[in-house]
Amino acid sequence: MSAGLAIAILVGYFFILVLISIKTSKGADTNAFFTANKEVPWYLVAFGMIGTSLSGVTFISVPGAVLNNSFSYFQMVLGFTLGYLFIATVLMPLYYRLNLISIYSYFEERFGFWSYKTASAFFILSRTLGSAVRLYVAAQVLQIAIYDPLGVPFWLSVLITISLIWVYTFKGGIKTIVITDTLQTFFLITAVAVTITLITKELSLGFTEMIQTVSDSAYSKIFYFESGWSDAKNFFKLFFSGALIAIVMTGMDQDLMQKNLTCRDIGEAKKNMLWFTVVLVVVNLMFLGLGALMYIYANSKGIEIPAKTDDFYPMLALQHFGNFELGSGGVIVAITFLIGITAATYASSDSALTALTTAFCIDFLSIEGKPEKERKRLKNMTHVGFSLIFLVVILIFNALNSTDVITAVYKIASYTYGPLLGLFAYGIFTKRAVNDKLVPYICVAAPILTFVLVNVIEKYSSYRFGFENLLLNGILVIIGLFIFKKPKA
Repeated sequence: MSAGLAIAILVGYFFILVLISIKTSKGADTNAFFTANKEVPWYLVAFGMIGTSLSGVTFISVPGAVLNNSFSYFQMVLGFTLGYLFIATVLMPLYYRLNLISIYSYFEERFGFWSYKTASAFFILSRTLGSAVRLYVAAQVLQIAIYDPLGVPFWLSVLITISLIWVYTFKGGIKTIVITDTLQTFFLITAVAVTITLITKELSLGFTEMIQTVSDSAYSKIFYFESGWSDAKNFFKLFFSGALIAIVMTGMDQDLMQKNLTCRDIGEAKKNMLWFTVVLVVVNLMFLGLGALMYIYANSKGIEIPAKTDDFYPMLALQHFGNFELGSGGVIVAITFLIGITAATYASSDSALTALTTAFCIDFLSIEGKPEKERKRLKNMTHVGFSLIFLVVILIFNALNSTDVITAVYKIASYTYGPLLGLFAYGIFTKRAVNDKLVPYICVAAPILTFVLVNVIEKYSSYRFGFENLLLNGILVIIGLFIFKKPKA
């Protein structure tokens, strides 16, 4: 694919997003930015959340990881469904009953001032790191497709990418995001479907034959019941890790819960979670199937597989299919891939930017009681500030990254979301008060102690941690809260 065509696609794509932003932000105040005035239909929220949850990490890493992990990731996806059930039946009714804007304001009533600020601070840390890493995926692809041929350095291309996100989110906020994420989810799924269709055609397979070929391949193994606890692909480790990751990265995350809180009532929010879960399972299965087909295709055509599996799908779509003759379908795959990776990552990053702005404005700047003019000024300054933080984190990750991105995202989450897991579990399932002033110290100590314990256990035993250190992290927080509890409820 030529750089000129890639630029034209990107410009056209963002032109559409800006038009949506102009339309949805007419007359928008800060309430529309934070909650969309609770007027969004549940089906738009459910479909748009797919793109936010998957992001460019799933788009790139999940198909690539099939080479080494087969379909074992689907065990974690099944665990997600258990987590989403908990969110729909326990967490969302709580948020709606308290009529929350920032979900972390729950802790001010439950525990006190310092617990509230600590929970929000950990979300801001978690989402900033996680979303910046996700955005890094799209930035890399755009660098290869557009900016390298033009001689534009990586730091400048990232700055351009973040600036484009800021342009269409700074005014409408979540009211704009719900609509743009719906469009971006459509592009994401279309890109996967088009790529699967072309590979199936190139392998001269019908639909049923394609399913059978993937099923018969060495890549299609899903369940690893027989593997020991030291195996990262063990079913029970991945299933329960998936449930916990879904609970903390969706149900205890301001980004995705902010979308749910735009629904009219708890009934519509529950419908949103149900259909979101069903579609998410199907889409993840599509990504895994695509991964198997890519490697089957590469083996049949003698295509060299990159050392870094995250690079395989972009290489295949942009360099291999993108060089097919016009009319063969290859150029369409390259175009839809470029739009798909951009849509997938921006669907995650734009809403994260809005959620971070919301959390900081509500939880730390306390703008709810301020005049509208002052609210807008503080909101805009915060929005710009987090955009610049994204830039710095992406550049640092680009210099240090040596693993597939999806592993990096979940590894970050296991340490930074652990305190949120512990705080919510203690708050919901006990009626005891805590020593509020000590909560920040407990929540900082738990991830550090988790890191030390994980390394000691792995050094002196055969056990290898996957993502279950998230559970260990949360348990340590609960133990700390219990030891330093107050006797009064």
